[in-house]
Amino acid sequence: MKHRRVTFLRSHPVLAVVAAVIGLAGSGAIASTVSMRAEPRRPDVPVAQEIGSRLGGGAGPAGADPAHPGGAPSSQAAHASPAAGQTRRCTVGAKLVPTCGLLWGVAPGAFTDLPAARALANFERTTGRHADILHSYHRGDEVFPTADEIAAVRQPKKRILFANWKVAWGTTWADVAAGGQDARIDRAAERLKAFPGTLFLAPHHEPENDVRSGGGMTAKDYAAMFRHTVERLRARGVTNVVFVLAYMAYEPWCVQPWFDDLYPGDDVVDWIGMDPYLYAKPGGYGYGDFSYLVNRTSDPAKWPGFYNWVTRTHGNKPLMVAEWGVYEHTADPAQKAWIFSTVGRQLAQFPAIKALVYFDSPHAPKGDTRPDSSDSALAEFRRLAESTVFSVTL
Repeated sequence: MKHRRVTFLRSHPVLAVVAAVIGLAGSGAIASTVSMRAEPRRPDVPVAQEIGSRLGGGAGPAGADPAHPGGAPSSQAAHASPAAGQTRRCTVGAKLVPTCGLLWGVAPGAFTDLPAARALANFERTTGRHADILHSYHRGDEVFPTADEIAAVRQPKKRILFANWKVAWGTTWADVAAGGQDARIDRAAERLKAFPGTLFLAPHHEPENDVRSGGGMTAKDYAAMFRHTVERLRARGVTNVVFVLAYMAYEPWCVQPWFDDLYPGDDVVDWIGMDPYLYAKPGGYGYGDFSYLVNRTSDPAKWPGFYNWVTRTHGNKPLMVAEWGVYEHTADPAQKAWIFSTVGRQLAQFPAIKALVYFDSPHAPKGDTRPDSSDSALAEFRRLAESTVFSVTL
């Protein structure tokens, strides 16, 4: 998503207009042509136990989903995964990949003036779970990590900062790749080296809708910018940064002939991220369950779905749902609640996903993504948050 918390990213007037136009593209998807329905959640079983058992033994059989208030599609049968329901302790390695389970995170209070620490505390209190990841957004010469972000990760219970940084703000990707912003990168390197811990960094997230046919903003220019930024930071002694390539993952971009040119190489990418969104209005654009969120396609012959593409072409990389959200449908709050309920039922289908980072905003471009936009939505979101699959020790 191109708009962020006001305190993290002051919107440029021109970008605001552009983002409003393409907001739909960055937040929805096209209906899948091949799908199956998920087994409903058993109301007599705690959701933490159910998610754990499903991740350990796969999803239930295909068939109608009576738990869904409208019968929306689900995806194919799940793959078995030992990631949850286990008694062993889950930790993270040097690249922040959990040994089991998933990391739980949030971009809190987006499109508000709340400081990060306060917005994060509100989200955690509302949803009932400590966030492993705090997602923030920066551009150009903004000084980051900020004091607020540093304070948030220095709490007694650890957190990981995930910073998006538009390195080429005010210039072009080609200029960065050619060394034109090395002084900017070097200043960032000193701050990153001083940061208390390991953090995620995404150089220019969601590049797809910024690609042009020339002017230093081609897909190959993006890959060169990403590579140069990573190599320059490493050359300046930065060893505590895990690099994320965060795609918008919107199907019309994914089928462009230049899409594969965005990838800068395995040696400079540690994780791959995706930023998908759903609408809770039945029959509308981008409406569906969790499997639709992460693996949507209108034509599998042309595009296999983002999850399938990642695991087939970059299967050695952990996958992060770096942003996700559900836009409220106020006429029927049960729809958003149902979508939240499918996450735990379907996680086992996607074992490459190692982190879920929610985008929490009352004023996102296409609506209200807050998990507590209705009582029913919050109840299902809290059930998801209760799962032991997110019990990773940092």
